[in-house]
Amino acid sequence: MAGAGTSRFDIKTLKTLIQTYGIVLVLILMIIVISILNPRFLGLTNIFNVLSQTAIYGILALGMTFVITSQGIDLSVGSVLALAGCIMASIGQVAGAVPRYFPNLPQMPLIVPILAALSVGAASGALNGWLISATHIPPFIATLGMYTVARGLVLVYTGGTPISNLLSGFDVIGQGKLFGYIPVAVLVYVVIVVMIIISWILLHNTKFGKAVYALGGNKRAAEISGVNVNKTLIIIYAYCGLLAGVAAIVYAGRAGSMHPSAATGYELTAIAATTVGGTSHTGGIGTIWGAVVGALLISVLRNGLTLLSVSSYWQQIAEGVIIVAAVIVDMRKNKGKK
Repeated sequence: MAGAGTSRFDIKTLKTLIQTYGIVLVLILMIIVISILNPRFLGLTNIFNVLSQTAIYGILALGMTFVITSQGIDLSVGSVLALAGCIMASIGQVAGAVPRYFPNLPQMPLIVPILAALSVGAASGALNGWLISATHIPPFIATLGMYTVARGLVLVYTGGTPISNLLSGFDVIGQGKLFGYIPVAVLVYVVIVVMIIISWILLHNTKFGKAVYALGGNKRAAEISGVNVNKTLIIIYAYCGLLAGVAAIVYAGRAGSMHPSAATGYELTAIAATTVGGTSHTGGIGTIWGAVVGALLISVLRNGLTLLSVSSYWQQIAEGVIIVAAVIVDMRKNKGKK
């Protein structure tokens, strides 16, 4: 009898571990398979290339985790990234740039355009949160509107032309390397992860944190229990927009310029990474580490398929299949929990 009980316990424990850390196992298996098929994958240069690619997706996915955990969605982060990045670039050009967006503007210190990007991102996100809380329209519609408006604004602002000749500091942020190997963009992402770990602690030990999960669990019940729904929504979406501004800084650094069409489709990648990482679209369930691993998995998949000379068309199909599979697994895992 004891043996049977132990066996059941072991099976239950194993099942729990797979449900909790299955995404990590999938990532490890994917790395092993790709490495066998193409040993170049484990080359130091390629590893840091994957991490650099993950940086922007991962930063967006971290913000998206808060949104989806509250049972929302943000389709605007790619457009907000482009808007924040282009405004930042327009006031972050070197004095002798040709053409120069603001000819009479003196050369600004790096902190000024960076603060501009963060402000634009946070303000755009806060507007999303306000629209959702004040008008009660679905997050999908509110952020779809911001997606279109922000992309339109950046086209009007730039006239559809890219902005280049940025301050040298942007090159360091996006393309610089510490010790000759470690991309600075990766370190920026690590800093963001540390910030989110702190936020994770706050989410589990503060009134605000409880409110975020309460909104995702049952908005009406959260309101009855005293949660300031409107304020919480504004903060959640403002934070997601703020991280889009951070991603814009890294993006501009990597590219050395900003284009109004930048980050097209990045919102879908952020949602995919968050979903694959285990954040439930039914709300109330989400992990920061899952978003990090999810973003890494997406980057490894794309990089690996490229190394294996798989057509970009098939890469999109593979990514789509993984997203749908992740949602199906999530629905089956959380069935009956809510």
